[in-house]
Amino acid sequence: MKKWNLIVDVANCTNCNLCTLAVQDEHEGNAFAGYAEAMPKHGHRWIEIERRERGTPPVTDVAYLPTMCQHCDNAPCIAAAPDAITKRDDGIVLIDPVKAKGRKDIVDACPYGAIWWNEEKQVPQHWFFDAHLLDTGWQEPRCVTVCATNALKAVKVEDTEMQQLIEEQELEPLRPDLETQPRVHYKNLWRYTKAFIAGSVSSERDGIVDCVPGATVTLRGDGETIAEQQTDRFGDFKFDRLDPDGSAYEMTVTAEGHTSATLNVSLDETTNVGEIRLTPA
Repeated sequence: MKKWNLIVDVANCTNCNLCTLAVQDEHEGNAFAGYAEAMPKHGHRWIEIERRERGTPPVTDVAYLPTMCQHCDNAPCIAAAPDAITKRDDGIVLIDPVKAKGRKDIVDACPYGAIWWNEEKQVPQHWFFDAHLLDTGWQEPRCVTVCATNALKAVKVEDTEMQQLIEEQELEPLRPDLETQPRVHYKNLWRYTKAFIAGSVSSERDGIVDCVPGATVTLRGDGETIAEQQTDRFGDFKFDRLDPDGSAYEMTVTAEGHTSATLNVSLDETTNVGEIRLTPA
């Protein structure tokens, strides 16, 4: 059976918030019987865009992460309230606005923080994939239709086909440690979760400091070579997609006509090692 999935491309999100605004426009003040009570005018962001800045000037990178109900196959909210929350055959999770009334505990059941409490209506709420629109013939949720950068894509496919897409596009779950089997899959998630080591190579000759393009920078960890690259025309280099787990790295810089340089980096967070000055041989 075909089921709904959402693909979020972190590299394409620009924090325009059109998806968030579309959800608010659709649901604020509008109740849909059997699906949800009306969203409050203030306080709810069923699609929340988180921001992370990596690095320090002049080498920085900013990524935006759209988060929402993950429509998990192994949903903790359903385990907490099986009488009030259901998983449809098409993969969509629905919180019954009648049966869930007064159940503020359901909010705490979501490890992603994607369930919101409507104080006025006394009911927990979430982004329910715009199931009310899909059930009337829409081909995708409203938030997807307004995304100008193709950061969001909804697909309704068999699980086997979705698994193929996961492998081909290197999609990842937001929190694999939770093992909730979400139906929201992230592309280029490393832009938000990983760290990088960057720097610049220069040399001084006859009192003039200039960049060193084409220098070889080798990154090693646990005695093994992890990556190697050449500096660009400005003498810059950048090793990305590294885990910010405190690992120790050794970095060696070599360039023709210069003595080599070696430095050690402990990566707890993205690090700009700055300028590495080589000495002419």
